[in-house]
Amino acid sequence: MGRDPPVVTAAPPRPAVDAPAGPDGRPGGVPARVLRAVPVPLALVVMIALAGVVMGRVYADPLLTRLTAGAAVGSVLVGVAARRLPSWLVAPLSVAGLAGWTLLSLRLAAGHAALPGGLGEVAADAARNAIPRLLTAMIPVEPAPDTVLVPVVAAWLTGLAAAEVALRAGRVLLGYLPPVLLYAGALYVVGPNAGPAVGPTVVFAAVAAVGLAVPAGRAGPAAADPVAGLAPAVRASVRLRLLAASAAGVAVVVALAALLAPVVAGQVDARPVDPRRYVEPPQVESLDENPLIRISGWALNPDQKLLDVRTEARATEAGPPRIRLAVLSDYDGVTWRVGATYRNAGRILPAGEPAPGATTDPVRQEITVADLTGKLLPAVPTPREVTGARVAYDPATGTLIRPEGLAPGLRYTVASVRERPDTNLISTANVPAGDAVARVLRVADGAPEQVRRLATQLAEENGAPYARATAIADFLAEHYRVTADAPSGHAYPNLAFFLFGPRNGGGQRGTSEQFAASFAVLGRLAGLPTRVVVGFEPKADGPVRAADAYAWPEVLFEGVGWVPFDPMPRPDEEPRPVEEDFRPKPEDPPPSEVPAPTVEPTATPPAAAGPDRRGGPGGPGTPVLVGGGVGGLVLLVGGLLLVLAALRRNLTRTRLAQGDPGRRIAGAWRELTDALRLAGHPVGADLSAAEVAERARRALTEAQAAQAPTPQPASGGEVDELAGLLNQVAFAPGTATPDQAERAAALATGYVAALRAARPGWRRLLWTVHPGPLRWRR
Repeated sequence: MGRDPPVVTAAPPRPAVDAPAGPDGRPGGVPARVLRAVPVPLALVVMIALAGVVMGRVYADPLLTRLTAGAAVGSVLVGVAARRLPSWLVAPLSVAGLAGWTLLSLRLAAGHAALPGGLGEVAADAARNAIPRLLTAMIPVEPAPDTVLVPVVAAWLTGLAAAEVALRAGRVLLGYLPPVLLYAGALYVVGPNAGPAVGPTVVFAAVAAVGLAVPAGRAGPAAADPVAGLAPAVRASVRLRLLAASAAGVAVVVALAALLAPVVAGQVDARPVDPRRYVEPPQVESLDENPLIRISGWALNPDQKLLDVRTEARATEAGPPRIRLAVLSDYDGVTWRVGATYRNAGRILPAGEPAPGATTDPVRQEITVADLTGKLLPAVPTPREVTGARVAYDPATGTLIRPEGLAPGLRYTVASVRERPDTNLISTANVPAGDAVARVLRVADGAPEQVRRLATQLAEENGAPYARATAIADFLAEHYRVTADAPSGHAYPNLAFFLFGPRNGGGQRGTSEQFAASFAVLGRLAGLPTRVVVGFEPKADGPVRAADAYAWPEVLFEGVGWVPFDPMPRPDEEPRPVEEDFRPKPEDPPPSEVPAPTVEPTATPPAAAGPDRRGGPGGPGTPVLVGGGVGGLVLLVGGLLLVLAALRRNLTRTRLAQGDPGRRIAGAWRELTDALRLAGHPVGADLSAAEVAERARRALTEAQAAQAPTPQPASGGEVDELAGLLNQVAFAPGTATPDQAERAAALATGYVAALRAARPGWRRLLWTVHPGPLRWRR
């Protein structure tokens, strides 16, 4: 038998190099797994990054968008890399990555904002103040450590949660919930401060749909048919249930779309809520709200060093530029106030358009704080960049503050753009009117009639706005005198006394506080939009002292902007009495109307016989005349003392019992300050209520200690309570109650009685009839 031919078996074909077999033995398994694994993590990264894009619309540059995109990539990649690790290890690993990326982000933001200090100090400050500063920051927000911390941390935590739910648990739709919440939160924080985010929202929805459309399960027969391998009856039942569930899900989605679509569509054109209105921006103290009252105190200490200034880039004008501390636009008849809303700002401040025809000069100064206190930050108007100090800014007034307050040795650099209006346009320019400038045109009720008549007289004689402003400045410069010891005050009664008070009684003299405030009030009464500016006018680079403190008025002209005026008198001119130009002189009749004499003069009549000077019975004797004169003098003095005592009682009763509660509380405070003055402890108008209360306690303690043998201890709580009521009236007008007014009256009466009782006997009598409180300025 022959041998069978050998059987040749063909080798099985080798799979392609780029398509190795997968775990199920099918070629092409690795690429398929990659294609199935990539879409969901990529969708999560894009959705989280889009939240950063939406948030970045209110930021000054794209640094925040880049940092949130990095947080999205890092958090999702950590989740992908740790899928095969135990679930309890994922959170620690992701938090470690979060710490590293957050520190890197804070370092990049600190370098971008040019903030001083180490990374630890910057990180601690950002952690303490991140949320309030983010919600009170000025739009556009400069990326700084405290304004990027919350978005970066939120983006990373969102990626961690979404990756765990969508990738590890396989619940893709539920894993979309954290990115959706982050996106909605970004839209809410932005609010009405940016346009509608239509483009990012459409991309967000499209990316989410793509992530849901790509199957995430493993390919193979089981994945193709989830009921494969089951008995026919069971398979039919399961398929029926799946079909019913799918139909129900589709019905729910269609119903929700039908119900919510009109609501969502109706919100497209609606103005979103701004969460910034729920957060209180940085606040200032009373001295910063009204720095005008500090002028008189600085005038009494002219050598006090407040600042040290070095000009690096100077404007073309000769001499150092004028430095502005605050702009006061609101006046209620008692106090000028800044009335600003400060927003935390970065290094770069928002720039406004200069007035047409105005000349702009760059000014760059390095300022070192010495004895200047408060929060107001001096700068040449108008500041554009501040380095070396964290600031808050009010664009309406151009006022800067340092929320943490000034401190000796604080050094910062300010780059400003100084505008010089076109002088050729001012003389013919008009002044604006309407709601836009109602704030700087408002005249509070209660303006004295003399002040109104003076404003009317100056306005009638000068028609053009610039002529009116110049006439007011010239009138003040020609008729009033500057004195450093003039008391502080710019309420209506203070201004009336400054303008029309007798020269020999302290009137018609003041500091730049009274000159600037009088100009601003007269200007508003004459129809000019005015404001008062407080600042410094240094003579040269170097120390800026209290003598350089200065207040000046400004007038707003259409097409020109705010123009400063100088109502201060010239040092070499003697002021003229106000009566020469304000009170009309009596008109002399013309010569033709002088009546002619009708009776001829007669001869001088003969002298009548005088009385008998020898003391005869024709008149009273000398003792009678002397006794009558002394008695009349005693009666006159007694009557005068009774009148003074009655007037004093009436003044006290008027202060404590008449008017609204706020006025009565202020009257009680006036009773206390008058008592201190009567006791030889006068208080300056530049002191705060708390400082006056401290002096009042000390004065009562000293007075009681001087009495023998057992003085009663002085109570300080009552004086502090009265000071608290006064502060309430000053900073929250209209909130005082009648019970609080009665309490203030009782506190003031008790203190005055205790202080008077501690005086010697004859001084107690003099206290009752002392005419000082009747004439002291109120």
